[in-house]
Amino acid sequence: MVSSFFVSESLGEKNNGFDVLYHNMKHGQISSKELTDFIRERATIEEVYARSMTKLAKSAGNFSQLGTFAPVWDVFKTSTDKLAGCHMELVRKLQELIKEVQKYVDDQAKAHKKTKEEVASTLEAVQTIQTTAVTLHKSKENYNAKTVEQERLRKEGATQRDLEKAGVKAKKATEAYKGLVEKYAAAKLEFEQKMAETAQKFQDIEESHIVHMKNIIESYTQSVDETHVQIGEVHAEFERNMENTSVESLIQKLSESKGTGRERPGKIGAKPRKRKTFAIPGRRKDNKDTDSTFLNLCVPHAKENSFYSSSDSEDDDEPRKFRVEIKPVAPNNGTHQTRASIDQLKASIGNISLSPPTSVRQIPAASFPPKSVTPPHCNCHHWLMSGYVLTNQVRPFSPPKTLSNASPPPAAPLARAESSSSLSSSASLSASNTPTVGTSRGPSPVTLSSQDALPIAVAFTESVNAYFKGADPTKCIVKITGDMTLSFPMGIIKVFTSNPSPAVLTFKLKNTSKLEQVLPNQTLLFSDPSQSDANSKDFWFNMQALTSYLRKASEQNPAASYYNVDILKYQVSSNGIQSTPLNLAVYWKCTPSTTDLRLDYRYNPESMLCPGPLSNVQVLVPVDGGVTNMQSLPTAVWNSELNKTLWKLSDISERSDNEGSGSLRAKFELSDGPSSPSTLAVQFVSEGSTLSGVDMDLLGTGYRLSLNKKRFATGRYMAEC
Repeated sequence: MVSSFFVSESLGEKNNGFDVLYHNMKHGQISSKELTDFIRERATIEEVYARSMTKLAKSAGNFSQLGTFAPVWDVFKTSTDKLAGCHMELVRKLQELIKEVQKYVDDQAKAHKKTKEEVASTLEAVQTIQTTAVTLHKSKENYNAKTVEQERLRKEGATQRDLEKAGVKAKKATEAYKGLVEKYAAAKLEFEQKMAETAQKFQDIEESHIVHMKNIIESYTQSVDETHVQIGEVHAEFERNMENTSVESLIQKLSESKGTGRERPGKIGAKPRKRKTFAIPGRRKDNKDTDSTFLNLCVPHAKENSFYSSSDSEDDDEPRKFRVEIKPVAPNNGTHQTRASIDQLKASIGNISLSPPTSVRQIPAASFPPKSVTPPHCNCHHWLMSGYVLTNQVRPFSPPKTLSNASPPPAAPLARAESSSSLSSSASLSASNTPTVGTSRGPSPVTLSSQDALPIAVAFTESVNAYFKGADPTKCIVKITGDMTLSFPMGIIKVFTSNPSPAVLTFKLKNTSKLEQVLPNQTLLFSDPSQSDANSKDFWFNMQALTSYLRKASEQNPAASYYNVDILKYQVSSNGIQSTPLNLAVYWKCTPSTTDLRLDYRYNPESMLCPGPLSNVQVLVPVDGGVTNMQSLPTAVWNSELNKTLWKLSDISERSDNEGSGSLRAKFELSDGPSSPSTLAVQFVSEGSTLSGVDMDLLGTGYRLSLNKKRFATGRYMAEC
């Protein structure tokens, strides 16, 4: 029977069954803690995956809304958002399960302590029988020796005196041995009774432990199964939506949203074309405020791929033009009607575009640097835009707040120092010694104990500043700086303050050969200046100063769940244009009436140890000279108040078209030219890697790294001709 297994196994050789069963009970605590760690790590993985899916869904929402395929991105976005929600729901369930396991661990420890007190008498019985057994063995050897000696003397005919002495010793040895046999029998009886009770107690504890662990695993399995079912439903819904998204429906949506009417144009007479006039409020070329101006749409004429069906050839050698006269909106009796008319007019302007020819050339891969620095003289579109589909862009935009001379604030490390101290990815790292406070989505980190390996997180954030002059790589100026920040969960403060001598936090900074300068936080860090390894540096904390710092931070922000501490700053050695993740070359061609602009760019994976995509790429270019019209490729947005144009690009990487190389082109028509070539600004960010390749390892014991986050972003990233 199972219930008697421990009893039968506990009475083995040398009576060591008690020690075996007692230590087996203690091993149950280790298993419970390891199961907690496993579930916690699974929750961390699920949360990281869910956040990545959320980011992917957001990207799908930002994809091009042009063309017949545009509505499909909404299906992708909705489905991906739901998938992210499924995984976040699993994270929530796992975090609840971790609370249950942690409660069981605490209850288990109390039960083991109580059991230890209850089996104390059994331990005494074990010690008694072990001691008695040793003494009995010695007594038996003495009894045998005395008996043999007495028999030897008798056979050898010893004197009566010697025989009597031997007889006394033998009798005494016999009585001692007999007494120990009786004592051992009594000790054995008590031992067997005590061990039977204790072994059954140990077995009950183990059975309960295994049942509890299996219940936890069953809950874990059920949570994962439910998530898989939800994911399957989301996928099935996605398939249904895609099946319902027919070619006809996509074309119909485009037709309904972009159609210009169902009336066919009138017949074209033999007379020369007349200029057509449309009324739109605007500004005159003399820069004086007025209610009318002119917008000319210049369309190249081609015999084979004509934009028109007419066979007229009277102006084959010249571009055909529409004259678009912009007149004020007629006043009416209501302000609301006036505003509505203007809004409708703006919407109409946004849809004005050049019709594509029957055959459209592909944009060639941009070479870097270009073979010709000075562009050839052009007639209308022939240099920047000849043969490409362009859209007239004369519409306002709001420049992004992050696109400025200052670098964007770096994101805080997702310091998942256990789920009990999960940190917010949206919090920003402190640039000073003031701790940054984030939010927690897990249980309170006060559950940390001094016996656990204390979790901390690290973030490396670098800023790349670059200045490009024309297409000359020797004139590129680059400066790269970085910050290292550690994130401590709130619960670590209680551990530090309750321990007069906490374990010293020591770490190795790796891959430092590319660092020109390292400036540690001298208030908190120690290091040996005589270290000879150029590729690594060891640092250790002043634990008293760190404890004081964190205690003060918690007093200032008692509700915080973690604290970010700036550890050190560094400057990265740069090698000109080879160190820039995105190479730039800009060209201007300025005439009194037009300005042509081209920016060539090339992704440079050699600048990164682990090349990653450049995200949120934006290019901002000031253009003066009274811009009245802009044509661009790819599409840009013009801000007439700031006199700036903005491009927003998709992620750039080796997987992009032309391995991350391309060109931005624009043509500006002016009322007060020529323009003066200006300095353009570029912004991007890359998650998951740094330009320096610097990293860290924790040394010693007592701490573990729960997350290592890396990113770099642009500071002042500029180019001029």
